Amino acid sequence: MPLDDNKKMGTGLLILGFVFLFMGVILFFDANLLALGDVLFLTGITMTIGARRTFVFFFKRKQLRGNLFFFGGILLVLVRWAFVGMILQVLGFLNLFGPFIPIAVAAMRTLPVIGDILALPVISPLVDRIAGSQQNTDRRPPV
Repeated sequence: MPLDDNKKMGTGLLILGFVFLFMGVILFFDANLLALGDVLFLTGITMTIGARRTFVFFFKRKQLRGNLFFFGGILLVLVRWAFVGMILQVLGFLNLFGPFIPIAVAAMRTLPVIGDILALPVISPLVDRIAGSQQNTDRRPPV
């Protein structure tokens, strides 16, 4: 299924949002870059999945804590409390998008280069722990 123009632009805005957020963190929590990254990220999500689905996703009753943390963090970044705001945003992001992490890790493991890196003995247990997957490391056959 080909992507339409809105989804292509939305994906580009999502990537730009992550780039600006990363640069804002690297440059000692620069509030301007973080705020720009937040705006690009939210705009990218809206363009990628649509305004209605974005609204429904962010305003589910069971995700109230994640929404409060995420949008509270954005508000704190906008009022120049960048460090505290980013901590709240990360907590909210993990709360909102946590169920998608195992799916993303499983998809990344199928990619040619990234999958090989994630399969390294040092990295694999760490990625398994982050993804929340329970792999049987016991090599004995079941009884």
